[in-house]
Amino acid sequence: MKKFIFWAMASHGAGISGGDRIYIEFARRWSKTYPITMITWEEGITMMARNNLQPGPNLSLLSLPIPQAPFLLRYILRIFICVYRSFILNIDDPSRTYLYSASEFWMDSLPSFILKLRYPTLKWIATWYQTAPNPFIGFSNGRYRIAALLLWLSQLPIKPLISNFANYVLVNNDLEKKIFPNSHTVVVLGAVDTTQVDIYHSQNQFIKKKYAAVFQGRFHPQKGVVELIDIWKTVVSKYKNAKLVMIGDGPLMPEVKKRIKNLSLEKNVDLLGYVFDGPQKYKIFSQSLMAVHPALFDSGGMASAEAMAFGIPAIAFNLPAYHSYYPKGMVKVPIGDLNAFAEAIIDLLNHSHKRNKIGRQAEQFIYTSYSWDFRAKQVLSEVIK
Repeated sequence: MKKFIFWAMASHGAGISGGDRIYIEFARRWSKTYPITMITWEEGITMMARNNLQPGPNLSLLSLPIPQAPFLLRYILRIFICVYRSFILNIDDPSRTYLYSASEFWMDSLPSFILKLRYPTLKWIATWYQTAPNPFIGFSNGRYRIAALLLWLSQLPIKPLISNFANYVLVNNDLEKKIFPNSHTVVVLGAVDTTQVDIYHSQNQFIKKKYAAVFQGRFHPQKGVVELIDIWKTVVSKYKNAKLVMIGDGPLMPEVKKRIKNLSLEKNVDLLGYVFDGPQKYKIFSQSLMAVHPALFDSGGMASAEAMAFGIPAIAFNLPAYHSYYPKGMVKVPIGDLNAFAEAIIDLLNHSHKRNKIGRQAEQFIYTSYSWDFRAKQVLSEVIK
């Protein structure tokens, strides 16, 4: 019988990344048919529990012990321990085994590569959900150039391993497929749990709007969160009571708070930290007129899709990945143009008919194209032939 091993050692923190969401939702659904062993660590176990993924008859969890240490040292320890375990892990019947590496980070991709060398008949399903932009030519924002450089350098040795040894590569959009021209690539556009959204709507039909816009995502240089505060200052110059609600946390939280204070926006921006899936988050989306996602580079992402399922339009920079990822329901403005972004928000605040029309397009698009059940079945059919 076919079986899966999920190698998911990169999961970290109180939030959840798009790649984490994908492997959790795939495991939830694929384990109904095939046995899955999840190799992770304490933070991965906690993340799965928060998202209601529990061990069951077809799903077992193997947690690798990682010694307590400062963040950077513990990060390095995860890599070395994972590599060591990949040399001693025994796999019965490798020809019927599918190994899913949950990220391109070294603690997931290196042990998967080693296991593929040890067991050539094993089928390696590699994931590559974010290509770091070239920090010298592709990501001009100097404030974040060092972070971009580190991510770019970390991916350099991994890409050829995946290109030459993975049986399948899961990517986020059609542009990413071009990075692996000789591989069997599968585009994973992400998804939304529309069943839970329907349940919430049935129980909460009349919710008053409270926020002009909602942001959801990591407080990370990639997401443009500090820039969003500058954008909101322009919005407030036109609508002095306009409120932005921001869901998420991350390394830029102190800088975001400082920027809010410097621009005297304390009454106009609500910082909620992480809000997990469920009624609380759904209420915030329902209370918002639109979603804003000023990512400076991205390969797709699901944060906007989740908000769009509530019938509200999204606004984002015109990133190449969004052409295929969000063909409907999203207003796109020139990359890095903060004033154009602010004007797009103001335009939708000024014109409710236009805002509602794009919102209806967004909801219809998500419901027809972004169901988790559909997405999990689609990808499974591609990797198991």
